[in-house]
Amino acid sequence: MSDGYDLFKKQIKQLSGINLDSYKENQMKRRLDSLLVRNKLRDYHEYISLIKGDRTKLEEFISFMTINVSEFWRNTEQWEILDKSILPGLIKGEGIKVWSAACATGDEPYSLVMLLSKYLPLSKIRVLATDIDKQILQKAKEGIYPAKSLKGLPQEFKVSFFTETSPGMFSISDEVKRCVTFREHNLLTDPYPIGCDLILCRNVLIYFTNEAKEGIYFNFNKALNKGGILFLGNTEQILYPQEYNFTLISSFFYKKQ
Repeated sequence: MSDGYDLFKKQIKQLSGINLDSYKENQMKRRLDSLLVRNKLRDYHEYISLIKGDRTKLEEFISFMTINVSEFWRNTEQWEILDKSILPGLIKGEGIKVWSAACATGDEPYSLVMLLSKYLPLSKIRVLATDIDKQILQKAKEGIYPAKSLKGLPQEFKVSFFTETSPGMFSISDEVKRCVTFREHNLLTDPYPIGCDLILCRNVLIYFTNEAKEGIYFNFNKALNKGGILFLGNTEQILYPQEYNFTLISSFFYKKQ
């Protein structure tokens, strides 16, 4: 007997444009069931009726179903590789074009700006940061974070770019925020930017089906300049990178051939 999930997927696609067929079903169902409990609902049919009648509940659904776990300098050793081995070969006199895809609360693009400030003046740094979740993008633009989000960040950046605005809460400087452009973007349906030197998409692709990931890898490759770098998360790897015109140059770093 059907649990109504297939119909729910069709209705969600009509309402939000999100195609749940591209997400791993078991993971999405677990998150969806949590929302049913939170809203004291019995099944997917009741939930879709709620979403149709309440825009805020639809936005809550998008925010909860998209994975928004992030922190500054997540997986420190990979940021050190980016700093010492990757960026020196990418940065040219005119700067570097960087895209942080699925940026969540902004920890990653702001981390990029701070790292790039070692190589370039802030006035020359521009990072595009995108996510499917409007609510989370608004939080990213505000740039206020709990102390735990900054635990892995080098001390020099904490001192230079953050101010404690209330006990345990820190605000990132306006000069860093000005370097980042936040936009809404769906990795599965929207056009990709072009001419990128570096793309970060970390700890997100694990939630997609293999078929969806294949399309995303091809699109990332098209978005990069020749020799550009794709930086994936600590839980992700491309098993056959040559099939997507990539070469593995270090763990989780792939170079466009």
